[in-house]
Amino acid sequence: MLNDATSEQKVYLAGGVTDMRKSIDGLAVLVKEVFDLNPFSPCLFVFCNRQRDKLKILQWDHAGFWLHYRRLERGRFQWPDASQEGPICVSRRELRWLLDGLSITQRQAHPKVVAKTVI
Repeated sequence: MLNDATSEQKVYLAGGVTDMRKSIDGLAVLVKEVFDLNPFSPCLFVFCNRQRDKLKILQWDHAGFWLHYRRLERGRFQWPDASQEGPICVSRRELRWLLDGLSITQRQAHPKVVAKTVI
């Protein structure tokens, strides 16, 4: 599932808006035809609606697709515009920021720390 994914797993955002009536098959076609990526790859593909209050995440697991859905009761996601052609590749950390209501380009996060030993 979403929390079981490895931190090295790629995350692709569909910049701009996506019709949230699309289900697994429709989103997989977008990944294949529009982004020219393999929907069966071990990646997360994230889509947002026009009002920026709903997200869908398409994820392939070894036996089938997961479709994660998030709807905000208040507020909006700080979703990037479709200023570039194709998907926007972000880290798992940036996806977490986005899901928490932050911008993926925000500058106030603590720097990533890789612990080597305990003092």
